[in-house]
Amino acid sequence: MKKIIQDYTKEELGQIVKPSFRAKQIYSWVYHKHVDSFEAMENLPKAMRQELAEEFTLHPLKMVSKQESRDGSVKYLFELHDGHTVEAVLLLMKEAQYHEDGTLKHHRRYTVCISSQVGCKVGCAFCLTAKGGFMRDLSAGEIVAQVLEIYKDQGIPSNHRVNLVYMGMGEPLDNLENVAKAVRIFADMDGMSISPNRQTISTSGLSSKIEKLGAMDLGVNLAISLHAVDDELRQQLMPINKAYNIASIMEAVRNFPVNQRKKVLFEYLVIKNVNDDLGAAKKLVKLLNGLKAKVNLIYFNPYPGTDFKRPDPEDMRRFQEYLLSKGVLCTIRESKGLDISAACGQLREQKLTEGEDQ
Repeated sequence: MKKIIQDYTKEELGQIVKPSFRAKQIYSWVYHKHVDSFEAMENLPKAMRQELAEEFTLHPLKMVSKQESRDGSVKYLFELHDGHTVEAVLLLMKEAQYHEDGTLKHHRRYTVCISSQVGCKVGCAFCLTAKGGFMRDLSAGEIVAQVLEIYKDQGIPSNHRVNLVYMGMGEPLDNLENVAKAVRIFADMDGMSISPNRQTISTSGLSSKIEKLGAMDLGVNLAISLHAVDDELRQQLMPINKAYNIASIMEAVRNFPVNQRKKVLFEYLVIKNVNDDLGAAKKLVKLLNGLKAKVNLIYFNPYPGTDFKRPDPEDMRRFQEYLLSKGVLCTIRESKGLDISAACGQLREQKLTEGEDQ
């Protein structure tokens, strides 16, 4: 099998291709000009182009399905070289803005949600990805290629900044080395130039790995998928809580290097009659005491076969208002893509089921 060109940092490429300045040229072709072949890299010697084509691939994955929502969200299903599939989502956060004379004031603003594994080991009760079990880690290049393919499909200019969230399929900290490498590749100024402070790693709370990530000092944002405020309920929802309880997570977060202007994000998936009462809100305030924290309340997105239900908007607002009244920054994440397979793993599950039916 050919090597994936997106698996390599510019420095690593510089060790392979000589003279090393060719690595910067290759990066430009891959990440700025989005070429589909090595032959198209016109400023490289013909012999080098042939050697690269023999040794490397530019296409570690291909788009096999796409669903577009009325709200501008687009969900992608990508197939990898071994036939496994992963999902990524493009979220339209803000439409483009124009000056009165018609000139562009702000480009459209996007967040891209990317996968780090095929399947997941964590096994959260509310998550569809977990139902298929864990297959394998993605390489750094397979992580990076998801964003590249979305840029190409949407015609997003290479200099257009997006926010990245490692929050698709998989537990990013379970694949820490490849995720950290992807962070560096995305951030390279000669590549996609997506600053680490525009990249957020979302974890179910692997305390020891949070500490490792902190020691790497990559400059990324941290998001914790908390979803419950006591160990008993969290263990029901997230079996991983047996190994990494809430106290260990909070200790790791308190030691995590946070940019002075940033806060640690706590994701709280709200499930009707499970964790949506004011008693939970009070415990959450106590838990976050003394932390630079922001809470993101997320509506549970139902999918076929689940017993969990979407919370009532009034209960969401009551929960939010209590947190705000206690000085905790709290937002309700507006659900996107409800008219498509929005829950993580849903599009992949559909395709797998279709395959079984044929």
